[in-house]
Amino acid sequence: MQKVVNKSDLIANLTSQCDGLEEQVVEDAAQKLFDLMAQTLCRDGRIEVRGFGSFCLHYRDARTARNPKTGKKVEVKATAIPHFKPGKALREQVNKFDKA
Repeated sequence: MQKVVNKSDLIANLTSQCDGLEEQVVEDAAQKLFDLMAQTLCRDGRIEVRGFGSFCLHYRDARTARNPKTGKKVEVKATAIPHFKPGKALREQVNKFDKA
């Protein structure tokens, strides 16, 4: 079993399971999906896929940090971090999987 699956692997696997669809069509659809997800998160939206999970943003406030090498104080800007929370069905499926 493959340990790392990248975007082109996902597209190739999906193309092989969709009889009659060209790889370029599947690739375009996947890219549109990723773009829509990113746009939704950029507008502070939330994405929910029942049984799979949800995507949202977590926020970190601005703060003063310290550079461990020099000890100098550094101002860190507030940031938004994309966050994925797996759904119940995905958690159950992963936990049933025999990792042997």
